[in-house]
Amino acid sequence: MRKHTKYIRDGRAPIPRKKITSRIMSAIRAKNTTPELVLRKALCVAGLKGYKLNWKGAPGRPDICYPTKKIAVFAHGCFWHRCPHCKPGIPKSHATFWQNKFKANKNRDRRKEESLKKAGWRVLVFWECQIKKNVKSCVRKCVGK
Repeated sequence: MRKHTKYIRDGRAPIPRKKITSRIMSAIRAKNTTPELVLRKALCVAGLKGYKLNWKGAPGRPDICYPTKKIAVFAHGCFWHRCPHCKPGIPKSHATFWQNKFKANKNRDRRKEESLKKAGWRVLVFWECQIKKNVKSCVRKCVGK
């Protein structure tokens, strides 16, 4: 017998109309996303080890950072962070909610980037589509080539 999961609603998101949507949304992670994992593996293969993940010592807690070199790397998902390259669409249901959500995400990303730059960090933002297309190019940018 299959156990039914009860989802706790905290008011931050509209209640999905379909159960499958709820299950998909519940599976989305904030850390260790596929783009991050692919980029981290490529960095290791290139010999760029010694990074810290979501390090609290850096403003904005970048996905990957090299504290000694003051390099902060963000691996942004195209949908959630509104990629300027592939320009993903906005969901048709609850459009106002999603527009506000995406606007808040972009504002938060901008604040994080500004605070890092103000503290003297080099900030690199790689989009999911860029990582999928050419992860080696992303790695080269991390080493400054």
